[in-house]
Amino acid sequence: MSSTTPRYKAIEAFLLERIQSGVYPVNHQIPAEEQLARDFGVSRMTANKAIRDLVQQGYLLRQAGLGTFVTDRKAESSLHDVLNIATEVRGRGHVYSNDVIRCEALAADDEVALRLGMRLGAEVFHSILVHREDGVPIQLEDRFVNPRWVPDYLQHDFSLQTPNEVLVSSCPISDVEHVVEAVLVGAQVAQWLAIEPSAPCLSVIRRTWSDEHLISYARLTHPGDRYKLRSSHKPRR
Repeated sequence: MSSTTPRYKAIEAFLLERIQSGVYPVNHQIPAEEQLARDFGVSRMTANKAIRDLVQQGYLLRQAGLGTFVTDRKAESSLHDVLNIATEVRGRGHVYSNDVIRCEALAADDEVALRLGMRLGAEVFHSILVHREDGVPIQLEDRFVNPRWVPDYLQHDFSLQTPNEVLVSSCPISDVEHVVEAVLVGAQVAQWLAIEPSAPCLSVIRRTWSDEHLISYARLTHPGDRYKLRSSHKPRR
C-alpha cells in the first residue's frame, strides 16, 4: 500500500487475506485489537476502525466479553420481517440485480386457489424472478398475487422495483406466514439458480396479508450453501 493509504486499511487487508484464503476459517477468533495495534505499530483506535469496518461488511462478528470472530457470509434474511431483498443485499455492501423470468396473468390452479383463498380458475397474477447478489443467484421468487388488491401489479418493471416493493407500496403488509423446509429442486429451477439438481435448497412458503386481505403467496427457493434464515424471539417475563 502507498504511504497515503490509511493505516487501518493495512489491517483490513491483512485480515481479509487470511479470511478469504481460509487461514482464518468461519468461527475463528481473530487477534485482539491490542495485538493488532502492536503488530502494525498503530493506535488501538486505528485497529478498532479496521475491525469495525469488517464487522459492518459482514466478515466479522463481535461477541461481548469473548472477542471477534469470522462469520459465515451467507446471505441472510429474517423470518419475522418481510424485507425487500434488494435492500438486504445493498445493506451488506453488495450489488443487487435480478432476472425477470416470467410476468403473466393465468388461471389459479388448485394449490394457488387454496393458498390465496380464491376460486379455482380465477385470474391471478404470476411472476418469477431470480434475485442475485454480486451476480450470484441467491433466491428464486415464484409469486402469485390477487389482482383485486394489486390491480397494476403486472404493469411494473421488476428490474427496477422488486415485487416486494410493489406490494408494500400498494398494500402495507399487516401479517405474514412462513413455512420453511429443506428441498431438492427440479432441473429448471437448478438451472435458474446455477446449482446442481442434487444440491440442497431452503424453501420458504410465504403468504402476506394487508389488514384482512390475503394479497400474495410466494415460493422462495434459496441455494442451501448461499443462504441462511434467522429468527429471534424475546420470551415474555
